Amino acid sequence: MNKAIDETFMQAALKEAAKAGARFEVPIGAVVVADGRVIGRGHNRKETGLDPTLHAEITAIRSAARKLGAWRLEHTTLYVTLEPCLMCMGAIIQARIPRLVFAAFDPKAGACGSVYDVSDDKRLNHRVKVASRVCEPEAARVLKGFFERLRSERKEKTRKEF
Repeated sequence: MNKAIDETFMQAALKEAAKAGARFEVPIGAVVVADGRVIGRGHNRKETGLDPTLHAEITAIRSAARKLGAWRLEHTTLYVTLEPCLMCMGAIIQARIPRLVFAAFDPKAGACGSVYDVSDDKRLNHRVKVASRVCEPEAARVLKGFFERLRSERKEKTRKEF
């Protein structure tokens, strides 16, 4: 695929991540693209939605499926700012998304090479072509900044309690 196109759509995913960060959610964003246009958007909403399944990928996949009127998202690409977890990779496989592009690796929960790699598991009925490290420095900076801010706010809160 074209690097410039991947970077353009990753910027759309980063805008979704910013929406999550503004709501004090872990800033992860995702977009589903078909025929050169975004058909589904999502960002983390676990905290505000009180739902552990409201990951950016899941909400983007749901949005795209509604837009297309079908659960099979063949001929699409999912762009996400962090390597998907096992749950999200399961949804990607179930949705038959053929291509995944992500920015930063997740060494604690990633399921595309960090902890697991189910994208090319021959035992499954669908394989996903993966491109990684697209806009990685920017995505990593956003995540690092969020967690630094969170730690700082926790320290400040602890100081005020004493």
